[in-house]
Amino acid sequence: MPRYLTMIRIDEQNAPTDDPGPEFEERMGALFEEITKAGVMLDTAGLAPTSEGTRVTWSGGKIHYTDGPFTESKEVIGGYSIIQAKDKAEALEWTNRFLQIHPEHWTVTAEVREIAEG
Repeated sequence: MPRYLTMIRIDEQNAPTDDPGPEFEERMGALFEEITKAGVMLDTAGLAPTSEGTRVTWSGGKIHYTDGPFTESKEVIGGYSIIQAKDKAEALEWTNRFLQIHPEHWTVTAEVREIAEG
């Protein structure tokens, strides 16, 4: 079965500051339990803010380092998951369920891409 990388994109400069409440945590926990029991979830995690990151760029035959935060970026990767699904449609269904758990006034984008094997 193919594996998919889901990158959770957020606007780090305008991230919600409100507490989504215990219901959010309960719904997220239930989904993670379900997707893990289904054998779909392989790995997932949130990422530290870009203020703690460094970009490494190869350009003009030289390595360049840029320390965060990366304020020029509209969106940054805030987390990821690696799932194993029978096809892209199933990967998108799990991703839709994940996004719909979030409060309606939040903006969260997920990019789903198949991992090239071999």
